Amino acid sequence: MPGMVAALGLDYAVCVDQETAPGDDGNARAAPPKTRQQAPERPVRVPRPILGGLASDPRLPIWVIRVVVAAAAAIGFTVWLGWRLGLTAAAVIVIADIVYRSRTTSVIPAEVRVTFAQRRTARRLASLRTAGYHSLTRRAIPGSDSVIDHLVVGPGGVYAIDSELWDRRLPVRSVRSVLYHGPHSQKNRLAHARWEAGQASALLSEDLGREIRVRPAMVIYGPTVPWHVANLDGVDVFGGGRVRKYFSQQTKNSRGSRLDAEEIKEIHDAGARALPPAH
Repeated sequence: MPGMVAALGLDYAVCVDQETAPGDDGNARAAPPKTRQQAPERPVRVPRPILGGLASDPRLPIWVIRVVVAAAAAIGFTVWLGWRLGLTAAAVIVIADIVYRSRTTSVIPAEVRVTFAQRRTARRLASLRTAGYHSLTRRAIPGSDSVIDHLVVGPGGVYAIDSELWDRRLPVRSVRSVLYHGPHSQKNRLAHARWEAGQASALLSEDLGREIRVRPAMVIYGPTVPWHVANLDGVDVFGGGRVRKYFSQQTKNSRGSRLDAEEIKEIHDAGARALPPAH
């Protein structure tokens, strides 16, 4: 027992000496305090910019216009016939506008429509290689922001194909060679397709040193196209299910001026040089 007490006393003395070891000047020096292990920092939650998110919503301008028109109608009817009819008129205007836009506005984003239509046309064009048709997909027109969806070269000639995915709820029709999708005229789309074909023709002709004619065409997916092939304002327009039949017919129609395999390769290579891939 005395030995145990002595041992405990020795341990206590050692601990005291370590905690208050003398410094160089002979004075007692406290041992450095023990450092506490810091707790891991919690991730800082950044508040979501509610107003910024609303500002980037493409539906915001529609709702602003809708609210302004409804408020104006509510004020007018309230002053004229009372607040009950004013509130009713505002509600009717909002509901009518929502129904109208749901029937005339596509629910598919534009970028999704473009890529989906291009992929479907590209698959159909790939099956035409055995018939001598070769294509370049998504080729940029230098000096512009425009992209040719498909440049097709084959026995029947050279074509600039525009792939479109439209809202299937709206009908496709033509009036005096003008293409309509529901109530919306597609005259500008046809003009742009002609312009793209003209640009491709100029670039290919410059590269090869001779005139190369490029024919514009538009392939439509979504709604039913009520004709086989229609030339509307200088552009061949047809449904996506008729891609193969369209080029088969073009081969038949060009019996006297078909491009041979060497010419097809030459024009195809010129297209790869003159029209770089779009990013």
